[in-house]
Amino acid sequence: MASSPFSPLLLLPLVILATVAIGSSSDEPKEKMTHLHFYFYDYYGGPNATTITVVSPPGNSSFGSIAVGDNILREGPESSSKLIGRAQELAVQAGQESTAYLSALNFVFTAGEYNGSGFSIFGRAVLTETMERGIVGGTGKFRMARGYTLSKLIRSTGTTELELVMEYDAYIYHY
Repeated sequence: MASSPFSPLLLLPLVILATVAIGSSSDEPKEKMTHLHFYFYDYYGGPNATTITVVSPPGNSSFGSIAVGDNILREGPESSSKLIGRAQELAVQAGQESTAYLSALNFVFTAGEYNGSGFSIFGRAVLTETMERGIVGGTGKFRMARGYTLSKLIRSTGTTELELVMEYDAYIYHY
């Protein structure tokens, strides 16, 4: 049997060079942390509703009800402050003993530095408490986002046409 002129040892320098080039690339994106502070406006009932109940359970309990929303994001707590985006929401009342929701929100920014970018959160929401929910992903400038949000109800007005305003702080780690 004739021996081959090719030796696997000839590939060793190429493998080492490729490993060094991949492991020490200066072009790799660096992780950043962005802190955003904004206000979330949610309207129930009336002609300007941004959230509606799409599933109502039978009986007198609201356990199991499902709502969807296309809510408003603003720079400030005043309803006249600058519109900066929308928050598409899916919420399920998951608490039998308290009004606790399992919520998924997608924040989409339509103005300013983050126009066209967004991030998604998921977690438990109780309107009477400070809510902490995890950031589970993002797009645009928030690609591969992770982190958390803190939110609290700062204003609730009306009875049949309800306005809820929540203050949000988002701590977003992204590339």
